[in-house]
Amino acid sequence: MGASDTGVNSLIHTKADGRRVVRLDPQKRVLFLTKELGTIRRQLAGELDLKMASVDPKDLLDDINTDVMTPAWVCFRHRPEDIALDAYAGLVDEAGKRVFGTRALMDGNFQVIVSGQRKGTGSSRETAVQCEKWSGVELVIAASFAPIHERNNLNLGQLLGNYQQLARLQAGEEIPLEEFTAHYDPVTRAILETGGLFRFAAEYAAGRVKVPLPATKKRPLTMGEKILQSHLVGNEDGHAYVKPGDPCLVRVDGGYSHEFTTAQVHYFLAQEYGADYRIPNAAKFAVFEDHLLYADGVPRMAPFAPLIQTLRDLQREFQRHTNVRDYSAKDGVSPGICHQVAREQFVDPGDFIQATDSHTCMGGGNNALTYGVGATEYAGLIYSGYTFVQVPESIRFELVGQLAPECTAKDVMLHILATFAVREETLDRVMEFGGPGLASLDMDERATLCNMATECAAKSGICEGDERAVEWLAARRPGQSKADIRASFVAPDKGAEYAGGVHTIDLSAIQPMVAKPHDPTLGENISSLGDVRIDIAYGGSCTAGKERDLDFYAEVLSEALAGGRRVKDGVRMVVQFGSEDVRDYARQKGYLDVFQRAGVEVIEPGCGACIGCGPGVSDTAEQVTVSAINRNFRGRSGPGKLYLASPLTVAASAVEGRIVPYRRGMFAGA
Repeated sequence: MGASDTGVNSLIHTKADGRRVVRLDPQKRVLFLTKELGTIRRQLAGELDLKMASVDPKDLLDDINTDVMTPAWVCFRHRPEDIALDAYAGLVDEAGKRVFGTRALMDGNFQVIVSGQRKGTGSSRETAVQCEKWSGVELVIAASFAPIHERNNLNLGQLLGNYQQLARLQAGEEIPLEEFTAHYDPVTRAILETGGLFRFAAEYAAGRVKVPLPATKKRPLTMGEKILQSHLVGNEDGHAYVKPGDPCLVRVDGGYSHEFTTAQVHYFLAQEYGADYRIPNAAKFAVFEDHLLYADGVPRMAPFAPLIQTLRDLQREFQRHTNVRDYSAKDGVSPGICHQVAREQFVDPGDFIQATDSHTCMGGGNNALTYGVGATEYAGLIYSGYTFVQVPESIRFELVGQLAPECTAKDVMLHILATFAVREETLDRVMEFGGPGLASLDMDERATLCNMATECAAKSGICEGDERAVEWLAARRPGQSKADIRASFVAPDKGAEYAGGVHTIDLSAIQPMVAKPHDPTLGENISSLGDVRIDIAYGGSCTAGKERDLDFYAEVLSEALAGGRRVKDGVRMVVQFGSEDVRDYARQKGYLDVFQRAGVEVIEPGCGACIGCGPGVSDTAEQVTVSAINRNFRGRSGPGKLYLASPLTVAASAVEGRIVPYRRGMFAGA
């Protein structure tokens, strides 16, 4: 049995004539995750059993994120059976009380779980699927799924279905297995029907499953399609092309994991391939110690210190075993957040990069195709050097004009989230950024665009390359000439097809925005927000701890100091660097002195408050935070209310003590 297999799905039955059908076990139950939390509690207590035929899908919970399914503290465990003990520990009522107690899902005898739109948004953590699978759930029903979460389900052999299928099953019908699998490509179908990715990989290695090159004829390609086409295994002469939906075996250039995920990767590989397993290409793979670096200083994390140390120890063991790049903390200081350091040091134009974190897509600012995967998929690809991909659709954003001085790329993304993502136009698609307006955004701002593709439930984000990109990369790739970098850029072909359409965004029309608690899609112009007093202002994370972000914080705070202002009494402002290089940049520019005089708390590189594991988290439900991070799910950065905003807005709000847009000169002569 593979590391992430608990056996063949018991819903699947083989008839005497060889047909395979799906049939519910009449002794097991179906759990409906409803917006009315009391209804969930009654089901968990065994007081209520519902039928799909009598449930209105509008009453089901939408946007159940992976933080709800397995909060950070649950992820400190690396064995799936231990993770499942506290499935859905992050689902709480208005009083902050858990809906699911320890073992509630595991002891409920549930075979099916049902929810609404966009199941599994947020972090790429495979633990969200593991908590259901190792609790006995074998069929997951939802109106739609976030892409990484869907893939994680498939890799673990979980069947996914719709409301109509569930109603038929609950009526006692047997449904042919192909009704659940026929809409997938042949590779995904084989993964499901063999019981998960590791079982499928064994079949492939034994030659019992084939993955032929796509039969697609030559056609114009988007940037994402072009990168996948160039990485097809067996396509050295370049004669095979791809189109959305094609199943492909694709070579991976590199990737990384961090201390939240590496332990599982190591555990799965050892279980599947033996304790002496080896990986073929360690040079462009890496481990990072960034997510939990400051967890020891967060009081609510204190009980988990031994588990956190186990994760650190297992990551170091994995690094010694495989000899991948080592970005461990030294003397308590991390080299930086994985996404930021990777783009600085080894994500190159045209690369195909996979890593165990949903914000891997940040590397798309370097004109690469990068996105997150679960621990099972990462273990498979780091062991083999290739992975299985279904070519995604694309959506293109043509940028024109220039941003106003009070706006940043964060405001652009909050606009896209509130406009396109909320309508699911970005769902599971590669977000392609280009047009003349892109040249007005530096590389750090482009990284912000791509970083937040995952908040759009997109597959990834990718920016076109240009001379600005050449200069930035050449300064960080001493072994590469500008000509070589220029030649490595990938551009869309004329006539490339975009299933999500081509959308023009006039940067000059963008206004300073926030996303209201507790979802990144709840965007609103600050001008219509009203008076929102704040307790905390946080600037940092992979999204907002880059060099350009530090410029923004320093610009506002320098102006405030010149006008005799500083961070308002009663407000705590925290700035955290994304990497050591960013810290050194800030020091050289004199920003550390600006921050000190303005009353800002400065933190060494790491993820920190973004993942609820560092200075800047809220302590009570009443506290209000304005933050430049990428997601504001309930409880992610403490129990308070968290508004997402740009670095300029965060700094200006810290000085004013309430959420305000920055206007150049607003503090002059104050």
